[in-house]
Amino acid sequence: MLRSTRFLLARRVGACAVFPQLKVPRRLAFCQNAGFHASATAHNSEPNARHAGVFVPLPRRTHTCGALTPEDAEKHVVLTGWFSSRGQMSKKLSFFQLRDSYGATQLVADVRTCGEEVLAAMRKIPNGSTILIEGTVRVRPKGQRRDVPAGHVEVAVKSFALFNPADRNLPYDPEDNLNLANEELRLNYRYLDLRRSELMANLKKRSDVAFLVRSTLHDEGFTEVETPMLLNSSPEGAREYLVPVRARRPKTGEPMQPMFYALSQSPQQPKQLLVASGAVDRYYQIARCFRDEDGRSDRQPEFTQVDLEMAWVSWGNDLAAPDDPWRIGGHEVRDTVETIVRKIWRKFEGRELEDRFKVMTYDEAMSKYGSDKPDLRYGMEIKNVTDMLPPTLRAAFEVQGQVLEALVPEFPLDDPSACIPEGVEQISVPSESPSPSPDLWLLQESKIISSTLGSCVPDLPELRHFGLTRQLGLDHGGHVFLAKRKSRPEGGSTNLGVLRSWLVSRANQDHPHTVEVSEDPKFLWVTEFPLFTHADADKDFLAHGRWSSSHHPFTAPMREDIEKMYAGKIDEVRGQHYDLVLNGQEIGGGSVRVHDAAMQDYIFSQILQLDEKEKASFNHLLQALRFGAAPHGGFAFGFDRLMAILCKSSSIRDVIAFPKTQFGRDLLFKSPSPSSPEVLAQYALRPL
Repeated sequence: MLRSTRFLLARRVGACAVFPQLKVPRRLAFCQNAGFHASATAHNSEPNARHAGVFVPLPRRTHTCGALTPEDAEKHVVLTGWFSSRGQMSKKLSFFQLRDSYGATQLVADVRTCGEEVLAAMRKIPNGSTILIEGTVRVRPKGQRRDVPAGHVEVAVKSFALFNPADRNLPYDPEDNLNLANEELRLNYRYLDLRRSELMANLKKRSDVAFLVRSTLHDEGFTEVETPMLLNSSPEGAREYLVPVRARRPKTGEPMQPMFYALSQSPQQPKQLLVASGAVDRYYQIARCFRDEDGRSDRQPEFTQVDLEMAWVSWGNDLAAPDDPWRIGGHEVRDTVETIVRKIWRKFEGRELEDRFKVMTYDEAMSKYGSDKPDLRYGMEIKNVTDMLPPTLRAAFEVQGQVLEALVPEFPLDDPSACIPEGVEQISVPSESPSPSPDLWLLQESKIISSTLGSCVPDLPELRHFGLTRQLGLDHGGHVFLAKRKSRPEGGSTNLGVLRSWLVSRANQDHPHTVEVSEDPKFLWVTEFPLFTHADADKDFLAHGRWSSSHHPFTAPMREDIEKMYAGKIDEVRGQHYDLVLNGQEIGGGSVRVHDAAMQDYIFSQILQLDEKEKASFNHLLQALRFGAAPHGGFAFGFDRLMAILCKSSSIRDVIAFPKTQFGRDLLFKSPSPSSPEVLAQYALRPL
């Protein structure tokens, strides 16, 4: 019907639309209920008439908005995308922008090429509308070129078609980065927020990284297998989301009981069973996981893991080189993970990483940096003051099972008192040597030391000159923060570790470059975690005062500590657990698993003290181990957090298409939401 592709389909705004070089049937509408219409004569039409859906044939898009280059000059092109005005230069010339997920192209509407009617109609198009344009590619003047996709060219418009006019009263302008709307508003209108070039680029990079990960694991001999999301509830450590199923009355006539699936916290049990079956030697999947955790800025109730498991992994440290601090099993997992990370950084960051990532034990990380995920881009290590004290003072701490630690900032301090954690004291050492000696003065100033002794520090000769201020670098004065902790580190951080991170962040925020932070990525393996803990508040709801697993209950103990485990020295048992840390953030973790049924049963029954009902949720795993299971181990990347790092984003919500708020609310889809009593009754549930 329409052979020419030179046409204009414009929204009628108080006058008839004119179509240069195009013959259109008398009554013709495009996009039913879109609020505009086209008519060749239009003399008998009402200004806001809407017609039944009769669609104008459209030419195919020839290029995306980011694809054009100077080599395309003088080509006739058809582009589609989201429209925005860039200013009226004169009565006969206007600039516009057309954007899609590939980039943006500058449009030039000049009456000499498109005619007055086209120019006038384009000036009336609301920003954010979707349109199609036809025109000719031109190279932009040298001073106007930009080093972005399609930044060296522009398109001289000849005609256009308006697909869908946007509301002129959008809740906010997604292209206005200088006046970015607050996050709550943007999450309510996420489909608008996703038009921001930053988020488009994040989603594209996420897809590209996922493809690289899949390709790498495929080349390494891994098999991608999907595991169930709907499982049975089990006490693995995190709170679960329960999914009710419709109730069915038992044949025995007993009352209906509500029944639930539990959404998978991770594919932990299925992947272990898969490898134990022998069907798959090396497994992986990009898995969706669900955890009902308290609100945190870097967590989401549903998240993505790059999950892998390997059979026949090393167990213990037999493969470790003499100078290799990796003293646990899982060397094969370590090799695979480092290969993936090196490929990602090579392709997306343009960096060649070291052949081996640094390894540090949990005890060393907690002692030197006060964190089980230390940031090694800057120094300022925590020092153990107990080892520097004379025997009489050292004994006072040792008898209480405690150590005294010090943190000495390497830069001038503004007043940090408002953010000093509880249990930390700050002492300002004068530049002039205080009497009777700097060492004794510092000891007597410390309330922590006097409270540990139960009295004031006496003036004894042995306490005057033993080199404390010199070893702390305070010969010429400065600030020192003191705190004590248990001799055996526990939990994820110490008070001085928290303070160390805050001081550096605050110093560089107030006075940029106060602390030199390396631009090189600092990858670190942290190993030899305590296998069991009492110091994980997130697991208290399950533990009820019992031991809980630091990682999960399937992690194997270090070979050197097996006898301690059976002897009841639970707090001394280290696990074959490894976390991968980057610049102070954990990006993944894993472990060598227990593959012996008797050992796994002992951990469930004697250490974690699971009751019969709790233990029953693991019976299938115990049985699989009894039927023969290879030594195995695995790892899981936190894919959302990894992508936030690669995209230089401060929030993982910026790398997820449809994220939830910090507190698990979905502002776009308005979930979670209550259900009616009638719906709940189908699941044998009722409102409280």
